[in-house]
Amino acid sequence: MFIAHELRKTNIAEYLLYMWQVEDTIRAFGCSLSQIKHDYVAHFDYTDEQREDELDWFGNLIRMMNEEGCREQGHLQINRVTLQTLAELHAQLLASSQFPFYNTAYYKVLPFIVELRNRGADKGENEIETCMNALYGVMMLRLQKKDISPSTQHAVKEISTFIGMLADYYKKDKEEGLKF
Repeated sequence: MFIAHELRKTNIAEYLLYMWQVEDTIRAFGCSLSQIKHDYVAHFDYTDEQREDELDWFGNLIRMMNEEGCREQGHLQINRVTLQTLAELHAQLLASSQFPFYNTAYYKVLPFIVELRNRGADKGENEIETCMNALYGVMMLRLQKKDISPSTQHAVKEISTFIGMLADYYKKDKEEGLKF
C-alpha cells in the first residue's frame, strides 16, 4: 500500500506494473488474507498500525478481486481504468502537434508493438497495454532470473523510454494540465 501510494503520485506506469505484481502476489497466496499476513506482510518492518493498514489494503484488494471475477487472471477495474486513462492520454498526445518528441518516440517503438501483436498478443488490447504487458513480462523474467535475448532487451529499453515519457506527461497533466 505504501509503495503503491507513492508510485501513483510519482510514476503512473510503475504504479500500474506494481499493482499487477500485487494482483499476482495475492493469487500466489491463494487470495488468502491470513496467508498474506503470515507469509508476506510479516516480513516487512512495519509498525503495528502500518501492518494493520497494509492488511486492510490487501483485504480490500482480495474482496475486489473476488467481486470482479479476477481471482485467477485479469486485472482489477481500478487498474483497467488507469490503463485506459493512459491510453486516452496517448491518443491525445499523438493527435496534437504540440508534442513532436512524443510522436517520434511512438514511431520508434511502433515496430516493436507490431511485432508483439504478431507474436500473439491480444489483438483487442490497445498499444499502451501491449507495451505494459511487454514490460511486465520482462520484469517477471528478470525476477525469475531467466535469460532475456539482446533483441528483447533492446525492445524493452525503447518501450520503457516511451512509456516513461507517457508517464511524465501524465504527471504533468495532473499537476499543471497539458495544452493540446
